[in-house]
Amino acid sequence: MMNRVTTMSIAQSSARNLQLAASQLARAQQRATDFKAITKPSDDPAATARAMQVRAEQRANLQYSRNIQDGNAWLSTIDSALQSTTSLLGRARDLTLQGANDGALSQTQKDAIAAELDAVRDLLLAQANSSYAGRQVFAGTSDQPAFDASYAFSGGAGTVERRVDAGTTVRVDVDGSSVFGVGADSVFATIDRIAAGLRAGTPVGGELSALDVHRSAVLDAHAAAGARHATVLESVDRNLAQKIDLEATRSRLEDIDVATAAIELSTSEIAHQAALAATARAVRPTLMDFLR
Repeated sequence: MMNRVTTMSIAQSSARNLQLAASQLARAQQRATDFKAITKPSDDPAATARAMQVRAEQRANLQYSRNIQDGNAWLSTIDSALQSTTSLLGRARDLTLQGANDGALSQTQKDAIAAELDAVRDLLLAQANSSYAGRQVFAGTSDQPAFDASYAFSGGAGTVERRVDAGTTVRVDVDGSSVFGVGADSVFATIDRIAAGLRAGTPVGGELSALDVHRSAVLDAHAAAGARHATVLESVDRNLAQKIDLEATRSRLEDIDVATAAIELSTSEIAHQAALAATARAVRPTLMDFLR
C-alpha cells in the first residue's frame, strides 16, 4: 500500500530538515568561536562527568600547591633561624672559653665578654621567637611568642602540618622547648649564668658542656626539619607534573582544536546551504503549476 505524499508533507519535512541543518550550523559556529567540545552536559554526558571529576582534581592540586608554598616558607624560616642559632651558640662557646681563662683576663675584660654574651642571648631569644606570616614557627599552634622574658615556653600542644598531596602530610613547625630548653634549663638561662659568673669572677668553664648539649639539640632539630623540608621540595615537581597532566586531560575532554572546528563549521555551512536549496526546490510548485 502506497502512502500519499502531499505538498504539505513535503514542506513540513523540508522545514524539519532545514531546522536541523540550521541547528547543526549554530552548534558548529559556537564550537568554532569558543573551541569547546562540550557546551552543555547533553553534548556528551560521559565526557561531562569525567571533566567535572578532572576539574575537582585540579582544584585539589591547586590547594596542594598553596600548601606546598606555605610549608616551604615555614621550613625555610626555621632553617634560617636554626642556622643562626648554631652560629650564635658557637660564638657563645668561644666567648665562654675565652672568659674561662681566669689568669689572662682582667675584670674589665670579663665584663666586656659578659656584655657580649648578653647580646648573644638576646639574639638567640629573637631566633626562638621567629615567625612567618604572623605565626610563631617554634610555638606550635599558639599565636603567642614561643618564649617570654622569663624563658617560659608558651607554645601550643598541637603541631602545624600541611598536606602536600592526597596521601602525604608534612609537619612544618618545630617544638621550641626541645630545641632551646625551658626556664632554668634553657640555653638563655645557661648564657645568663655564664655572664653572671664572669661578672662575679667565678669559674665558667663548667658551663661548656651545657652549651654543647644545647648545640646538639639544635643540630638534631635542624636535621629533622631539613628532612621534612626535602619532602616538601620534592612534592613541588610532583605537584607540577600532576597539574600538567590534569590540564592535558581537561583540554582533551573539553576543548576542540582549530582545524577540527574549521572543518566542522565548513561542513555544516555546506549542509545548511544544501538544505536551503532543497527546500526552495521542494516548495516551488504552486496551484497554477498544477492547472497548466
